[in-house]
Amino acid sequence: MSSISSQEASSSSSFSSSTSRWKYDVFLSFRGEDTCTSFTDHLYVALKQRGIVIFGDEENLEIGKSISSKFLKAIKESRFAIVILSRKFASSAWCLDELTKIIGCLKETTTTVFPIFYDVDPSDVRKQIGAFAQAFSKHEEHFMDNIEKV
Repeated sequence: MSSISSQEASSSSSFSSSTSRWKYDVFLSFRGEDTCTSFTDHLYVALKQRGIVIFGDEENLEIGKSISSKFLKAIKESRFAIVILSRKFASSAWCLDELTKIIGCLKETTTTVFPIFYDVDPSDVRKQIGAFAQAFSKHEEHFMDNIEKV
């Protein structure tokens, strides 16, 4: 990437200082399997190079584990959330738990959310068809005893 101009550097530092009540400027929510080694890595690097403080996926995640309180706290402490909706996003209970918390913060007007549709049609997400319908169907089977979670 190109180096940051002094104008960009001053605007990014004022961005961070103007958000002093926030621990993070941005929380990235994504399905690593779909986007981690491509789009998300490039976005993460570009944001970091501009001095934006990001809570990323640095923690080793164990498949099948529920979302940690560290992540839930980071979402609440982030001014912005970038949600990268990809084909397999909805297949992850972890991603959906993050999204639920992000939407909760959005409703409290504490977080601004930017959705990015990566290799998925926005109408598939909105109407829960295609890969999203399949994922929710599997969650319904898995969470039979706790269907309100789905």
